[in-house]
Amino acid sequence: MIEGLKPYAEYKESDIPWVRSLPAHWVTKRGKSYLVTIDQRSKSGKEELLTVSSARGVVPRNSAKVTMFKAESYAGHKLCWPGDLVINSLWAWGGGLGVTQHHGIISTAYSVYRPRPSAQMNPRFLHELVRSSPFHWELQVRSKGVWISRLQLTDASFLDAPIPLPPPDEQAAIVRFLDHANWKIDGFIRTKRKLIRLLNEQKQAIIHHAVTRGLDPDVSLKPSGIPWLGDIPAHWEVMQLRQVLSFGPKNGVSPQASTGIGVLSFSISAVRDGCVNLAGHEKFVELDSARVAGFRIYKGDILLVRGNGNVALVGKCGLVEDCPENCVYPDILMKLRPNEKMNAEFMVLAINSSYVTNQVSTLAKTSNGAFKVSGATVRSISMVVPPYVEQMSLIEAIRAEATTVNTAIIRTEREIALMQEYRTRLTADIVTGKLDVREAAAKLPDLPTDPAAELFTGASPEHADILDEIEPEES
Repeated sequence: MIEGLKPYAEYKESDIPWVRSLPAHWVTKRGKSYLVTIDQRSKSGKEELLTVSSARGVVPRNSAKVTMFKAESYAGHKLCWPGDLVINSLWAWGGGLGVTQHHGIISTAYSVYRPRPSAQMNPRFLHELVRSSPFHWELQVRSKGVWISRLQLTDASFLDAPIPLPPPDEQAAIVRFLDHANWKIDGFIRTKRKLIRLLNEQKQAIIHHAVTRGLDPDVSLKPSGIPWLGDIPAHWEVMQLRQVLSFGPKNGVSPQASTGIGVLSFSISAVRDGCVNLAGHEKFVELDSARVAGFRIYKGDILLVRGNGNVALVGKCGLVEDCPENCVYPDILMKLRPNEKMNAEFMVLAINSSYVTNQVSTLAKTSNGAFKVSGATVRSISMVVPPYVEQMSLIEAIRAEATTVNTAIIRTEREIALMQEYRTRLTADIVTGKLDVREAAAKLPDLPTDPAAELFTGASPEHADILDEIEPEES
């Protein structure tokens, strides 16, 4: 659908740092010429609770991964209506903004702006512009503060930002074109994500069969006595996890967060796909030096998730293969280490397989909306233990069979990333006038379904898997 797109016939120089030139007929004014600040408050606090996601814009809070606790009452909190621009003032520099489709309650730390009737501004064009990669420059330089985690975008600073605006009919054409582009891109991504799920299921089936039945199809079997499992090789043993541990499980440390000086730790997101990968998940915490030794992680340690809002993630674990010196693990994780009866890599494969995760899901308790397991519960989990030499053979076989699957997953993830990069570049070029879509938009048919739910943000909930990074504390 982008074939034949060309630049506009005539351009003019722009004084905006993030766009050198604009179509000659576009008008640029400060935000205050187009928008007014809205501060209306809830009397009952019963409206739908909303939050701002850097991936999806303004969404119902119950559909997002928010890390802050809910307030006891939301009476007196801000309200927004469909068409309002909502900005998380503490996360604007990270993309925490968008035009809402919902009426509801938002944090008092958020800012709400509404287009002036005289501005003739299409709210959905505004949404695409302020969330575009070029406009991100404005959000970064206008957010001020001492620490990056506390940078704040004030009303005065945002309303002073320049906003280039095409005529109303052209705004509508741009929105229509991007709706179609996002519809096709989201369809492509959905298909690729479905393929990744199937490939992961295939990999898990390979692992499950290896850690519960072994490699010999003709091996003699015996009942395991473990629900969800059935028979196992007759020469294998069933043990409780406590019988194959030399250490733990021991909960991690829960110190205060530090402002960049302190002891290195990491977030729970570092535990994924059977590994502990600190890159991109590091954080610093304040911890007395005398306590560091008790919570250090070492190569060969296993870290297990002991609590999460998603019960499917509770009990998942990863193997520490490399880590910086004096790195401590957080309280939401448990550390354990196998004894001579079980190889650490084999233990991780077994714990992450369905026959163990099913046990954990059944035994997990709920507390404050999260599922948790205790150390005693983890020690009581039943494990199938082959002879140590056979464990090593099984690890090699799993690696060999999983290599092809992993290669396919990596290739598919790269295709998704490239398509997302294409979306970002296409949107940027269109909302800054580098490409003229008026003629192309006029020829596009109506979409088969109402695109608003998925296309308003350019990413459907199915595709948004990152955290809503900062939810301001409710005041």
